[in-house]
Amino acid sequence: MNFYIVIPAHNEADSIGLTLESLSQQTFLPKKVVVVNDHSTDDTKTIVETYIEKYSWISIVNVKSSNKHLPGSKIINAFYKGLETLDDNYDIMCKFDADLIFPENYLETISNHFKANLKLGMAAGFCYIQKDKNWILEDLTNKDHIRGALKSYRKECFLDIGKLKPAMGWDTIDELLAKYYHWEILTDKSLHVKHLKPTGASYNKSSKYMQGEAMYKMRYGFSITAISAFKLAMKKKNIRLFNDYMSGYFKAKKENITPLVTPEQGDFIRKLRWNGMLKKFGF
Repeated sequence: MNFYIVIPAHNEADSIGLTLESLSQQTFLPKKVVVVNDHSTDDTKTIVETYIEKYSWISIVNVKSSNKHLPGSKIINAFYKGLETLDDNYDIMCKFDADLIFPENYLETISNHFKANLKLGMAAGFCYIQKDKNWILEDLTNKDHIRGALKSYRKECFLDIGKLKPAMGWDTIDELLAKYYHWEILTDKSLHVKHLKPTGASYNKSSKYMQGEAMYKMRYGFSITAISAFKLAMKKKNIRLFNDYMSGYFKAKKENITPLVTPEQGDFIRKLRWNGMLKKFGF
């Protein structure tokens, strides 16, 4: 299987070398890797170029955008800049972060999962962060959710879902739409990926309302948004975030922001969410 990987990178000099090194040591090598150097002011470009000299399958795209690290749009817009440089001869498209260290069997194991199940649309391992010299699970979401840092899509699934949405919540919308189009999703707990920078560490303060806006754009509706916002705030151990998320939702509703999914897809998403919640309570 041909794996194409796009890695958006903004000031990742401390980690991009480690990411590329781990990819170069895979038991199953990717066909192409493109790093999108997005307005970096550090040595990201220089470090990537040293790997380009060693590996013909690595390339770089240099782009300029805002220095603000807003979740969603910035990183996905950079992803598309890399995607534009690639041909269509891929079987699996990956969007990886620039601060990951993969176990050497990562791509081989993911490839085997896709080969074993033709209905499998997305697959990934789990992110681990360092705490007190130990690597522990970065426990921000359900275990069946694939983190935005390490997405891998079967080509047909990637095209069915309309590729990636340049907005916060893209890494939830992709899974919901994959299910809408009858694709399966797999997370492999045996694949431990080191995540060098905890999720959200570089987000600025203006992004705090965007989670609620994302829920509005996914057509969650008030009830599911309130439940999801509360759960996420509790996960992050900051109940004040609940108010931020709900403020973002009501602001998006007041401004009548265009949703990212169709009404039919919204119906499917709400039913899926309600069924998932009821299942947890034994119904």
